[in-house]
Amino acid sequence: MHILVILPRWVGDLVMATPMLRAVRNHFGSEPRITGVLKPMFAELLEGTRWLDDMVFYDRRSKDPTRRFAAVARRLRADPADVALIVPNSLSTAALAFAGGARRRVGFSRHWRRPLLTDPLAPAREKRRGMLFPRIEPASPAGHAMDLAVHIGVPREPLRVELATTPADESLADDVLARLFPGRPADPLVVFNDNGAFGPAKAWGAAKFAALARFTLAEMPDARVLVHCGPGDRAEARTIVRMAGHPSVQSLAGEERLPFGLAKALMRRAAVLVTSDSGPRHIAAAFQVPTVVLFGSMDPRLSRSDQPHLSEMRLDLPCSPCGRRVCPLVHHDCMRLLAVDDVGRTMMTLLGAAGAAQWQRTG
Repeated sequence: MHILVILPRWVGDLVMATPMLRAVRNHFGSEPRITGVLKPMFAELLEGTRWLDDMVFYDRRSKDPTRRFAAVARRLRADPADVALIVPNSLSTAALAFAGGARRRVGFSRHWRRPLLTDPLAPAREKRRGMLFPRIEPASPAGHAMDLAVHIGVPREPLRVELATTPADESLADDVLARLFPGRPADPLVVFNDNGAFGPAKAWGAAKFAALARFTLAEMPDARVLVHCGPGDRAEARTIVRMAGHPSVQSLAGEERLPFGLAKALMRRAAVLVTSDSGPRHIAAAFQVPTVVLFGSMDPRLSRSDQPHLSEMRLDLPCSPCGRRVCPLVHHDCMRLLAVDDVGRTMMTLLGAAGAAQWQRTG
């Protein structure tokens, strides 16, 4: 049996698909071959896990023609799958499963995909009082992916996301932390993250995070505050460090390479993460790290998994959640009005609830 899984193109959504991958492997064991279709950069994110036997790299916007639609469809047709689980809701991924010759194609019947699917699943709907028609209830990608697996006979499992680190990942994290915080391997690591490819509507801002760093060090003088960043967020990370003005606040902005393996190993060691609603929050969830997520434009229900020690902070404003990349009203109140002291107190309460054992995670 050959099972094809077409995986999401966003970091957070891919991590939220890991409970489904684990459930499929647990149910079918080692007998079937499971092939994942994913963006090339995500191979490292899944390195160390046991769920996929093979990977096919696909990015329809890639400069490499071997990774675009036509070439990937030809490769899939050469070894057609018995069943394809199509996690993204895009028309293009359903078309890829169809063009790739998968005999059975399981996905949600949204975005004009129904004719391309052998097993179209109806999106969950919820009736609202006073509405003539039911509306689609926002669902987490974790539950969405699990529904696909359940449809082919896989028992439903908890939506606990999971990743793994490799010895190389851990060694790189050791080197980075020793360079940024020399002589302090046992001090609690607090990680901040304000980046996200979605757009600026999710950001809390450098000034707020710098103030939170000062709050953190006033409460935890021995803390190491690390500002996480992606390749496109180095400038903001440097600004946070400069505005915080304390040697215990450092960032990854000076690192030549920022691989997913480093992010995984650093998040695994964190005592707590304070973050915007972006991919790193899901990486932290995969290691059960206590996390404070700051929500603005997005609905929290769209990114939930089974994560202990999680605090979701958002303001109940008439305009939020709007789901927009940029604040259409310009004021950005949903994030701007989240107070530093409130976030800091929530972070400290979460650390207390998680217990002293969570404060240092070097094992």
